[in-house]
This record gives sequence, structure tokens and C-alpha cells, in this order.
Amino acid sequence: MSITVVLILVTCVISFWAFNNQEVFYKLKHYPYLELKNKEFGRLVTSGFVHGDFLHLFLNMFVLYEFGLLVENFFIASFGMALGKPVFLVAYLIMICAGDIPTMFKYRDNQRFSSVGASGAVSGIVFMFILLNPWSMLGIFGIIPIPAVLFGVLYIWYSTWAARNNPGFIDHEAHIYGALSGIILLIIIQPSVVKSFIEKLIYGLPF
Repeated sequence: MSITVVLILVTCVISFWAFNNQEVFYKLKHYPYLELKNKEFGRLVTSGFVHGDFLHLFLNMFVLYEFGLLVENFFIASFGMALGKPVFLVAYLIMICAGDIPTMFKYRDNQRFSSVGASGAVSGIVFMFILLNPWSMLGIFGIIPIPAVLFGVLYIWYSTWAARNNPGFIDHEAHIYGALSGIILLIIIQPSVVKSFIEKLIYGLPF
């Protein structure tokens, strides 16, 4: 079984558990105030396995399934089955943390801020895919097809704007830092993707 499918199953089980148990939800969520005050750093990982509601869970797991399998296969092709899967898993867990760490420091004294969801790691997976396939067509709202590299630019632009101008229940900063961590991790793990990305970007121009 692929690591992507395992992550989806585990995330669904834990999320469903937390839907019905507020104590579990509270103990697992990203909560900067307690993370730094009580050194509850495990929340940086566990927060990626709980979600706010069924729609939140479905959207993250759908995107993870669509892109995770492709990225995981790249890791397997690069490092082999025995090493590729563990490296993919570790990268996913790191991206969950990377999406939360900036807000951990930003809201360290804010007892009202908390967040949940795999969005940071999922964003990282999507941006790994974009780095590998810049001219693949992705859909805005699942309808309007645009090149993956343009989708990535618009995604970062919107998330940055929303983080500054539309604070609410969505942790847009986790999307930004999760996406950036995906790019950085893939470059560290497989530096050749930089040259490949540039070549695909130039020689794969759709005109």
C-alpha cells in the first residue's frame, strides 16, 4: 500500500475520532500558546491529522490523493521502494511542522489562536508536483484549466493577500510556508530537480 493512502486513512480515522471527542481535538490541535509555554511541540505534527469538519477533511484528502501518489512515485523512482517511501513520509511530516512553526512564534502569546488540518503539508505536496511538472494543467476551482506554474504563483499571491487582509478560521500562513517547505525539501532531497524545472519551464513553453 502506498504511503499516500496510509496517510489518508490515518488522517481520516484520527479526524473522525476528534469530530466526536472534543478532548482529543483540543489535545491534538496546533495551539502556539501551549506549544511554547508547556513545550507541547508534538502538536506541530498531530495538528495535521485533525480537521475542522468533514468538508475540510474531504478537500485536503482529495488533493493529497490526486498529487500525493504522483509525488510519492517520483520518490520511489529516485530512491527505490525501500528508501523512497520513508523519505516521502518524513518529508510530509516535516511539511506539517513547517506550516505551523511560523504561527507558533507569531501567536505564542495569543491564547485564542489555534488551527488544524493537513493543508500545509498538502500545499507542500502540490508545489513539489509543480516543481516536477510546471506545465501540467491544473484547475482553478476544479474548472478553469491553467498551467501548474501559474497556479502556483496565484496560490502564493492569494494566500499572502488573505493572510494579511482576511484573517479568520483559515490558516493561510500554513499554506504559504507549507508550499515553500515543499519546494525547499524537494530541492534538498533531489537537487537535480532545479535544472529539470528550468529546462521544462523554458523548453516546454506551450507556444
